[in-house]
Amino acid sequence: MVMDARPKPLAVASRPDSGGIEGKVITLFANHFVVQFDPSQRIFHYDVNIAPHPSKEISRIIKQKIVEDNSALLSGALPVYDGRRTIYSPIEFQDDRFELYISLPMFSGKPIDIMKSEERQQLKLFRINIKLVSKFDGKELSSYLRKGGEDWSPLPQEYIHALDVVLRESPTEKCVAAGRSFYSSSMGGAKEIGGGAIALKGFFQSLRPTQQGLALNVDFSVTAFHESIGVIPYLQKHLNFMHNLCQKKTRGMTSEEKKEVEKALKNIRIFVCHRETFQRYRVCSLTEEVTENLWFPDRDGKSLRLVDYFKDHYNYDIQYRNLPCLQISRRKPCYLPMELCVICEGQKFLGKLSDDQTAKILKMGCQRPRERKAVIDQVMEGPVGPTSGNQGRGFKLQVSREMTRLTGRILQPPKLKLGNSGHIRNLTPSRHDRQWNLLDSHVFEGTQVTRWALISFGGTSDQKSNIPKFIIQLSQRCEQLGIFLHKINVVNPQFEPMHVLGNVKLLESKLKKIHRAAFNNLQLLICVMERKHKGYADLKRIAETNIGIVSQCCLYPNLGKPSSQFLANLALKINAKVGGCTVALYNSLPSQIPRLFRQDDPVIFMGADVTHPHPLDDSSPSVAAVVGSVNWPAANKYVSRMRSQTHRQEIIQDLRAMVGEILDDFYEELSQLPKRIIFFRDGVSETQFYKVLQEELQEIHRACSRFPGYKPPITFAVVQKRHHTRLFPYEPDTTSPRNNENIPPGTVVDTVITHPREFDFYLCSHWGVKGTSRPIHYHVLWDENHFTSDELQKLVYNLCYTFVRCTKPISLVPPAYYAHLAAYRGRLYLDRSDSSVLRSSTISRSPPPKAMPLPKLTENIRKLMFYC
Repeated sequence: MVMDARPKPLAVASRPDSGGIEGKVITLFANHFVVQFDPSQRIFHYDVNIAPHPSKEISRIIKQKIVEDNSALLSGALPVYDGRRTIYSPIEFQDDRFELYISLPMFSGKPIDIMKSEERQQLKLFRINIKLVSKFDGKELSSYLRKGGEDWSPLPQEYIHALDVVLRESPTEKCVAAGRSFYSSSMGGAKEIGGGAIALKGFFQSLRPTQQGLALNVDFSVTAFHESIGVIPYLQKHLNFMHNLCQKKTRGMTSEEKKEVEKALKNIRIFVCHRETFQRYRVCSLTEEVTENLWFPDRDGKSLRLVDYFKDHYNYDIQYRNLPCLQISRRKPCYLPMELCVICEGQKFLGKLSDDQTAKILKMGCQRPRERKAVIDQVMEGPVGPTSGNQGRGFKLQVSREMTRLTGRILQPPKLKLGNSGHIRNLTPSRHDRQWNLLDSHVFEGTQVTRWALISFGGTSDQKSNIPKFIIQLSQRCEQLGIFLHKINVVNPQFEPMHVLGNVKLLESKLKKIHRAAFNNLQLLICVMERKHKGYADLKRIAETNIGIVSQCCLYPNLGKPSSQFLANLALKINAKVGGCTVALYNSLPSQIPRLFRQDDPVIFMGADVTHPHPLDDSSPSVAAVVGSVNWPAANKYVSRMRSQTHRQEIIQDLRAMVGEILDDFYEELSQLPKRIIFFRDGVSETQFYKVLQEELQEIHRACSRFPGYKPPITFAVVQKRHHTRLFPYEPDTTSPRNNENIPPGTVVDTVITHPREFDFYLCSHWGVKGTSRPIHYHVLWDENHFTSDELQKLVYNLCYTFVRCTKPISLVPPAYYAHLAAYRGRLYLDRSDSSVLRSSTISRSPPPKAMPLPKLTENIRKLMFYC
């Protein structure tokens, strides 16, 4: 008998029981709408090839025309189209393969590349080839959704995708589609948010397999779009220097300004207003020469001056001759003067939003639960929502208009351990928001900070004069919290102008000088800044990787009227960074989950996350971080490791090394290796679950195999924040202050809207102060520790109370939150203010370069929670 040597594919963990039972029952609504489908309904998948290749808008017009003009050929079907190459029909077409020709009126005058003598060609001819690819029905999906079924077949993605396209057909025709969401001015109008951007309200929709069957998840959504205005007015709103430039029509752009303009316009779709045309162009770059000096060859190879051409052909005098033109082709010269171009509507704003723009978007999206629920209900009933078309009828689909009603449970808060003048004090957070205060108690473990210094960047003379008072107030607040911060700095406060933050070499020498003056053993450096500055990234990198000092930054405006809360927040962060901790669980984890945890058998909690560069950045590396707890049973101090990796790579490349190093740190602290590993992985979408499980679990096993005979049981859970499931109380709690309407902290749901067979649950561990609370979705992919639902839910909820930066439960399990903070810190190490060192300005399609490694942390920083 020949044994198969290949590793067996891993099966995702199944739910260990029928859900948890602990906690008080609460009735809720979830924004899931049941979808009834007929499993015997066959769907026919056709491939559509259109030549010449049209835009999505034109593709949809062509599809519409095919249906209207060829009913007999399509057997009278009303098919749906994904806008690219796929048509799904509920009825088989007459032929498995056929060809059609469709002509559309297209005013397709070309831009200035090779101008034809005949100005316009009235009709444009398209050739359409349609062929049958496959036929399938919903029987597999039906058996998959019957959760008791023995058949562990994979999710039939093809059928779900087809139904998804059916339900998206009507919204796509009536709204602007962006990702999985639809936006329409009919949902409350567009709001200008500055910088050439507008915000539109809309809705998200997605089909999900759940315990109650197939469900449509619908949520309210807001996002930013480019304003559809002329390119020059757009640039004036987007870039400050453009106002001055456009007033003085004689001045050209500097090379830096040109880079900024190119960055703002790259890949944006535009149309021209000097002639009628449906043509849409994508901006590639700017011309090297200004408009005044541009020439192009006509079809006879004769050189024409662009400015003269516009005068002769369109009787138009170009005004902004000292600006470059837009170049809309990579291969040949195709020039469009900026002043004749308008930005197409419906383009999502991918640039980084400013703080002000972000605040406006958040305000628009910040709706109380009752308002949000009403908007979602209106979408389901309304003229642009997923039930607004008649496509569903042909495919025998019925979508409920009623939100899913279900029961959740409210878990009890844990008893906490705090300090009190050297004595341990216990406290159970009993307030509605589960917040506790430290007015009559201390942090659980306060540190002694005797050697510290302060450096200031910028600030008015009045602001600077507040520094001595601030030092006294901060040390007093620390004392009240059981943290000792010496009232006198080791070195006199240093006052530097703001520009020092923008000069890396100068900044480094200033920081080194302070460190030397403190005899190279500074515990803490407090940095006060006039405003946020990109030199913050350099400061953190230099302090943590070159010199070896922990820093705490704050802004002058907050020092003017320092509230007790501001000082307390600062004190808690300082305490955690230099080795203290805020709180611990009074009843240790071994006493809470005795079946799995023992006092003498330490457990490690790990978190991992990957942060990717900004959407418009097509070369910078991604940054992965792993953190791990190194104290047991408190499990509230975490060491971290960060690595850069290939641009936008989601799988963590150096996971084995990072986990191995953290296990070394654990062993150093506790003189033994952890008996169990509980690993929380942040930032993974459902489509990547299997890949992450296959590759990353194997790397964790390999990290363990460095130690002879070491094979601890591992639990691997994915943590999802960016989902669209929202929970609303069936009867809002009228006893809570301001009748908040949000679900209470500790609300857990693991039935009805969760996966038909896998081990997942929604937990809302925090109190939603603004808007509607977003529960976190925990999905266990692998579980060798054999947790019950109650055990894992209680563990996660209890850990949410141990976060070092605040005195309330947080929304996300701390190992995942710390990994997110550490990955963000790694990203800062790459974001240099002299960014020319790192990034080439060439616009190319070449593969992303090999990731530049992150600088190494100094030995004394490595073991501290400097990233929090």
